[in-house]
Amino acid sequence: MSCLRFLLFAVLIVLPGCGGAVGVVNSMSNTDAVAVETGLAYGQGPRQRYDVYRPVGARADAPVVVFLYGGAWSSGDRSMYRFVGNALAEQGFVAAIPDYRLYPEVRFPDFVEDAARAVTAIRRDVAGGRPVVVVGHSAGAQIGALIALDDRYLGGAACGIISGFVGIAGPYDFLPLTSERYRRIFPEATRDQSQPINFAGGRAPATLLLHGSSDRTVAAKDSRDLARALQAAGNRAELRIYDGVGHINIVGAIASPLRGQAPTLADISGFVRERAGRPGC
Repeated sequence: MSCLRFLLFAVLIVLPGCGGAVGVVNSMSNTDAVAVETGLAYGQGPRQRYDVYRPVGARADAPVVVFLYGGAWSSGDRSMYRFVGNALAEQGFVAAIPDYRLYPEVRFPDFVEDAARAVTAIRRDVAGGRPVVVVGHSAGAQIGALIALDDRYLGGAACGIISGFVGIAGPYDFLPLTSERYRRIFPEATRDQSQPINFAGGRAPATLLLHGSSDRTVAAKDSRDLARALQAAGNRAELRIYDGVGHINIVGAIASPLRGQAPTLADISGFVRERAGRPGC
């Protein structure tokens, strides 16, 4: 979902278009305690770029978090998530937010391959070779889950590259496709490979799955089923369902004006601190 409609309600201002709403919450999250680098390249294309948010005076071994935003695999921009980068940096983490190519420019699995390239570059160039925590919301959670679970994307090295994965309101088992648009995004020949739950039976990085009970975009069943599948295979997976929380405000709650809606930031931060510096499996 590209509009982030929750921001309009959150600031109690009617603004013309989504960009204005995003700008209000992003401006509320501006802080002199965070240094930002923008437009760092992990590939040649214009959408193969990422931004980095560092706490001023950050320790050399500060945990590094890669945040993959959602947008139904067809919309989104890293600049919309400045509030996420600032919030994570204020927790003492270094946050990296990459763009990736979108439909209709590309189809599955190209956007997952982009995100995997971004994770690899950020681990090398930002984390100094230390494992990173991958966090994704919605479509970004599906992408992050595939990077963590399907050996093809990181060459079988996910447990060394990723110290943990946090999925926020992710679609992990969404076949059959009911929309012609999604049938185009996920070609039939590779459709089974787009489902993270199909890769839950192998060795996987430690996982935290967050979902809202009132999510009408992606049912909480997806997170419940993935958690069970990971646990059945002997992997560490924890599930937290937030009562009364929906698909957008679960990520919106990362922004300082909205943190009373869900403990999303606190749960991510606790997981990142616990996983910092550890191998993923």
